[in-house]
Amino acid sequence: MSAQAHTLDWSAVKVFAMDVDGILTDGTIYTHSDGTEAKRFSVLDGLGLARLRDSGIVLAWISGRHSDSTTVRAKELKIPHLVQGKIDKISGLKELLAELKVDPAHAVYMGDDVIDVDAIKYAGIGVSVPDAQEEALEAADYITTRRGGDGAVREVCNHIYKAITS
Repeated sequence: MSAQAHTLDWSAVKVFAMDVDGILTDGTIYTHSDGTEAKRFSVLDGLGLARLRDSGIVLAWISGRHSDSTTVRAKELKIPHLVQGKIDKISGLKELLAELKVDPAHAVYMGDDVIDVDAIKYAGIGVSVPDAQEEALEAADYITTRRGGDGAVREVCNHIYKAITS
């Protein structure tokens, strides 16, 4: 069951890692007849991530599939850690935290599907979105009010930003 945002220690966060499809996007992939694809990312989320990055929070995207759209958006936002094609999200998160020498208690992981569950549980604060799969919702410490691709990441960014700047 999800805790209220005010009961979680957002001020301890050093790393904010997240899935991409269904979290930074609404999960829709537009496939064009030439084989290229497109995704819709929220500008609100992007500004929230930029504020956190500029405040010293390490950002990471761990996606189960490779996408050129994801690569382009990560480059635009200067996301320092982009892992694509990683179905085993928990190993991706563990490797990242080991590389950064950050305890899981100081990490937020945000995901929406069964492949995210172990990473959601492993992080100090596990987050999901209201339209996530049941397993992800059950694993989460916090469920956003906003949907994936529609300001959910910004909601989490705002909690972290307020906690680390107050």
